[in-house]
Amino acid sequence: MNHNTPLSPRPLRHLSRTQRRVLTTAQLRAHGVTAADTNERCRPGGPWQQILPGVFLLHPGPPTSEERLHAVLLFAGRTPAQSPTPGIPLQPGAEEPHAPRPYTDALITGLAALTLHGFTSAPPLTSLDKIDVLVPRLRRLRSHGCAHIVRTPSLPTPAYLTGLPVAPVPRALADAVAELSDAGAVRRLLTEAVRAGHCEPPAVVRELTQARLLNRPHVVDAVDSLLAEGRAIAEDRLYRMVREYGLPDPVWNVDLRLPGGPHLGGLDAYWPEQAVAVELDTRAPRPGDRQDDALWSEYARKREHLERLGITVVHITPRKLRDAREQQATVVRTALMAANDRDPAAYVVVLPR
Repeated sequence: MNHNTPLSPRPLRHLSRTQRRVLTTAQLRAHGVTAADTNERCRPGGPWQQILPGVFLLHPGPPTSEERLHAVLLFAGRTPAQSPTPGIPLQPGAEEPHAPRPYTDALITGLAALTLHGFTSAPPLTSLDKIDVLVPRLRRLRSHGCAHIVRTPSLPTPAYLTGLPVAPVPRALADAVAELSDAGAVRRLLTEAVRAGHCEPPAVVRELTQARLLNRPHVVDAVDSLLAEGRAIAEDRLYRMVREYGLPDPVWNVDLRLPGGPHLGGLDAYWPEQAVAVELDTRAPRPGDRQDDALWSEYARKREHLERLGITVVHITPRKLRDAREQQATVVRTALMAANDRDPAAYVVVLPR
């Protein structure tokens, strides 16, 4: 057998360019390539090479970033061979599939996933020695070569980027942070996640909590920066909502007090004439966090107290401001218009916060 020997009775042209260059033992067998043929081609100086156990690169040069990603998914996932009956070449005239079956039970995660999601603070794929791949906990796999196995009780719903199954940003962030000790790198990744609109802070904090990463000081510091960034972005969206949808100008970031009485709490926006307030909920809940439970109870007590005084409180989350800004503007406008139908609110003192 030499380099020009036909690969098999079943051509590979129906596969994508990358698939033609990265195939598993089972896929090669389905195309009529025997184990002996594969071993012969993978000898030193041969036209093929084994990139991971059971995964072969069908050219002698170094793999591209795309080929490494496909190889890792082939190694870790469950990909059926492209043949009606594994091990039997497709007969002449038989119908061939036009597209590969998707990878199952494996997702690209960690830094490689963030790069695919478009993070500028994540390193280029060419600089990654390891590619994190997420698999179900009970899979019997070990990390090997460029494939770093990350286990999870259940796989999240993937995003498909360049045709590859990729973990959603919050999960990919948690898996990346788990491997990073550089505080600056962690902070940059978390900040970009929110600033670039990839996800909201609560989703990130939830994943970091589940991964038990919030006992690391550099991660806690990065989360504080993340929450501050999320708060600033939410406030900016609130300003834009008022301006873009023609709402009356409120007074911004104020404290309310009863005359000569107690402090009633801070508000993000307040319309004194209509006694309507907007409060942003920028908490990032942490499962089982008593402090968060106490904060939510404080939110509820403040809202109930203000409403007993005749002040309407509109509670808005950053996600609603991002995904349903027009709807939230309608809610605020309705509350302002309904002010004339309500009894006058109690007099309160408005102070800058």
